[in-house]
Amino acid sequence: MTGGLASSSVHGGEATPAFLLRLVLEIVSAGTAYANAVFKKDCTNLVRMIAHITHLLEEIKGFLSYNHDHDHSSSSVSWLADLEEALQAAQRLLSVASAHHSDNHSEEAAKRIASQFQCVTWKLETALGKIPYDQFHISEEVQEQVALVRSQLRRAAERYRSLNLPKCSDAESHLPEKQCDGTSRETSAKLDGISENCSTDEVTKPDALVIPDDFLCPISLELMRDPVVVATGQTYERSYIQRWIDSGNATCPKTRQKLEDTTLTPNYVLRSLINQWCAKHNIEQPSGIVKGRLKKSDGSFHDVNCDMAAIQALVCKLSSRSIVEHKAAVAEIRSLSKSSTDNRILIADAGAIPVLVNLLTTDDVSLQEHAVTSILNLSIYENNKSLIVLAGALPLIVQVLRGGSDEARENAAATLFSLSLVDENKLKIGASGAIPALVDLLQHGSTRGKKDAATALFSLCLYQVNKRKAVKAGIIEVLLKMLSDTRNCMVDEALMIMSVLASNHDAKSAMVKANIIPVLVDFLRTGSPRTKENAAATLLPLCTRDAKNIACIIQLGADVPLRELAKSGTERAKRKATSLLEYLGK
Repeated sequence: MTGGLASSSVHGGEATPAFLLRLVLEIVSAGTAYANAVFKKDCTNLVRMIAHITHLLEEIKGFLSYNHDHDHSSSSVSWLADLEEALQAAQRLLSVASAHHSDNHSEEAAKRIASQFQCVTWKLETALGKIPYDQFHISEEVQEQVALVRSQLRRAAERYRSLNLPKCSDAESHLPEKQCDGTSRETSAKLDGISENCSTDEVTKPDALVIPDDFLCPISLELMRDPVVVATGQTYERSYIQRWIDSGNATCPKTRQKLEDTTLTPNYVLRSLINQWCAKHNIEQPSGIVKGRLKKSDGSFHDVNCDMAAIQALVCKLSSRSIVEHKAAVAEIRSLSKSSTDNRILIADAGAIPVLVNLLTTDDVSLQEHAVTSILNLSIYENNKSLIVLAGALPLIVQVLRGGSDEARENAAATLFSLSLVDENKLKIGASGAIPALVDLLQHGSTRGKKDAATALFSLCLYQVNKRKAVKAGIIEVLLKMLSDTRNCMVDEALMIMSVLASNHDAKSAMVKANIIPVLVDFLRTGSPRTKENAAATLLPLCTRDAKNIACIIQLGADVPLRELAKSGTERAKRKATSLLEYLGK
């Protein structure tokens, strides 16, 4: 995993954004090395958070390439060294953790590695907090993305801290060549390198409550929400063991015994014990259900307005061998999941999500439509979004998006939008192959399908990596056709997507090449208030640091409608118009 970059990290004694970008990409590209590691979840989560830094470094690199006279004093670039140190510490840790296996390493060695995850997440969060964002004119969406990453890093560090792990500085630097716990001198040295310069004041905490081992899923090592028993008698969290089985595995992950059948039996006794333990220790319960009452976000409770036993029985019918009973159950779940938040919580709590996800592969048109629409309805409840993703739904939703009926495709697109409202899902959805399928729906779908696709693409394209995928999928050509079609009622949707794409170099080049600037200036004069707002929002990134495009809109007389927009437009339009007028020197 460690590569040649680590030994050549500085140029002239200082790190550069270009080098850090290559280092981030090297770390991310090695992400497939963690498939069988004990610390798979920790490694993949860390890599996912580091991947978000890509967009920030791309913008800083672009700014510096355009502004050659930018201040390069030691004070202005000290953050580079801090970020480089944190990234290289992360790279060393990932190398060690990805090689750690439970069969040849002790519990103590595992605790030491876990403590380094705590230290590295803290170092990364601290380093990102030192970057002078204003100096590099970082876009709003990237600043928001970095804020999200920092909050994720803080939560991760806090989670490790709650495990009462050894202090980062406790790693011993003088170990035998090969210890009885299986930790080699090389591994220990790498851990020591990670620990160096970490402040122990920032990463220690009094003893924390320890979750009983029986309450933890053997796969995810997290408190179980929906424990189920497999044929070997072992208990797992439903979504994780279902994904294991769906991936083609025919053995029990813990015992390695062959699974004679793949029936998953709810472990109601264990679920009850987990709920009792959570209530006793004042811990938010995984299901949100306590003694027949639902827990609200403010910590208060309200009575359930539906029959929990009936919903559990209905979910059981999803696995019925009777096609008639099967279809009736899915149709009823679709109806119930649409009607109330309580139903969405209880249906998910009864274990419906993994079963519904499996039904997305059916050849029965109506069954598939009911399944994808039920998942869409369930996704409206925030906590269900992660359960849907964990159940392996994304590639199957994309499959429906590509080949389902009109109704199924529309609701698949709407589901992707709903799931994308959780920021960390934006990258997962982009990586699932959803973007080309959404672009195809935007071009060839029904009116409703086009609107659902446009909404999903707008949300996904807030991230730079997804912008590139959308451009590669031909979205610019599709959007240009939508703008030129006078019968098209989706001009505003097209402009909204363009406004977020325009900050991407390839998208910007394609727009300018298609001579879109005169079209946008015309919209400034004749469009609706919303159309004017989106036209200004698209023009702004096209003109940012681009003298040729600025000269073009001056020649087209854009200053007149921009002045009017700055005075009487929407609040967002006023901001965009004012910024454009500054570029024009007006």
